[in-house]
Amino acid sequence: MPHLRSRRRLALAVPLALSLTASLGFLPAAASAAPRVESAAATADAPALAYVVNTRVDRRVVESVKRAVPAAGGTVVTTYAKIGVIVVHSSNPGFAKAIRAVRGVQSAGATRTTPLTSAGTTDEGAAGFLSKEQAAKVANASAGTPDSEPLEADQWDLRAIGADKAAKINPGSPRVTVAVIDTGVDDTHPDLAPNFSAAQSANCVGGVADTSAGAWRPYTAEDYHGTHVAGEIAAARNGIGVAGVAPGVKVAGIKVSDPDNGLFYPESVVCAFMFAADHGVEITNNSYYVDPWLYNCMDDPDQKAIVDAVNRAQLYAQKKGTLNLASAGNSNHDLDADAIVDDTSPDDATPVTRTIDPHECFDVPTQLPGVVTVSATGVQNLKSYYSSYGKGVVDIAAPGGDRRYQLPDTPSKDGRILSTMPNGQYAFLQGTSMASPHAAGVAALLKSKYPYAGPAQLQALLKAQADNPGCPAVYDQDGDGTQDAVCEGGRRVNGFYGFGIVDALRAVK
Repeated sequence: MPHLRSRRRLALAVPLALSLTASLGFLPAAASAAPRVESAAATADAPALAYVVNTRVDRRVVESVKRAVPAAGGTVVTTYAKIGVIVVHSSNPGFAKAIRAVRGVQSAGATRTTPLTSAGTTDEGAAGFLSKEQAAKVANASAGTPDSEPLEADQWDLRAIGADKAAKINPGSPRVTVAVIDTGVDDTHPDLAPNFSAAQSANCVGGVADTSAGAWRPYTAEDYHGTHVAGEIAAARNGIGVAGVAPGVKVAGIKVSDPDNGLFYPESVVCAFMFAADHGVEITNNSYYVDPWLYNCMDDPDQKAIVDAVNRAQLYAQKKGTLNLASAGNSNHDLDADAIVDDTSPDDATPVTRTIDPHECFDVPTQLPGVVTVSATGVQNLKSYYSSYGKGVVDIAAPGGDRRYQLPDTPSKDGRILSTMPNGQYAFLQGTSMASPHAAGVAALLKSKYPYAGPAQLQALLKAQADNPGCPAVYDQDGDGTQDAVCEGGRRVNGFYGFGIVDALRAVK
């Protein structure tokens, strides 16, 4: 399974058991032709890697660089000429150096540190599935009331942001779609089927969109992250299970997790942003970080190329009218600090410990320009213990759950987020992976109310409706006398909550 903003530190949570029947700069272009590649004998047994090659955005330049790829020892997999990104496979160890010397290439690098196989989310901890008693409520729709879903009593998160009341005023428009870029979405789930948009869904693994029927579904039940996220956004109010923040909008699934290791490689994410933009998606949710680097440093040519490629794709989506939201991460890192220790990268090989500057090394996509960065809160409206933060980095906060220090007065007493899982199940998860979809749901409600609002206007509206509790006087959740994190800023905007915690009720009024 990937490291979603809920899994690796991914946004994954722990399920409950239950089965349901019923603007970053670019490198300057180099001015030479591709050097001669390694001999066939030298590269015949070398492992193949995937690369992104970023060129000037000019069709003639793109075509010229494509012609240079075979000479450098590579094979073109796909091309996104609109943004000047070419996805390449090569077993030539010198491919990156060779292609960077080609006229028109602005950056190029490997998207992984280990070979391609035959074939990164953000939740915190394991999923907690429902008990038999809770599962029985789902099987019997009469357990609900005309005003709530059977399991809604455990959805403290909806009440925390007024989403239960907002649904009675405006549940969201079916003309608005939120695409879940993730591990896939099980559209057969009874809480998701009524609102699922197959026409805006795909499998982007490897960098090429597959729109065949069901291609967007998770590989196995273990790839549950995307289905959980989708339910948080748009689970229908249909008398079954749970409700989403925006139960009237459409939700799509764009699968980007590798089938062998669950990682979210750059070429797959580029494909996802491009597909969403070209298929009329208004909002994307990104509860993951792009693998294999938790932070991509601009002084490393491979990591710079990753930032460049993904940034081009998400900026293209913004220009086409798509608002992108992403989880802040589950490392309890201050993203505005002078230095951060990263001991998890690369996550597709043996990690090494490095100290990075978060102003020069970026968590992608959450730190890209124009992306709404979302931190996580618990039932007490305090930052969740695991949530990363940072003044000037976090834009907004939303419920992501906190099973350790913030427990609700609900039937389950579970401080995590309850939502849909593959095969008609439901489970509790926590993480910034869960926070981002709550904010995406509120953004969808705002888009429903203001259909002509573009991404920048929608982001401004999202910040304006938020409720900021301000920095806590003390943030010592474990009670050991030491601050667990330091919140900087004031009541209007600060490092824990950005402009505040989203408010669904205020968004629809």
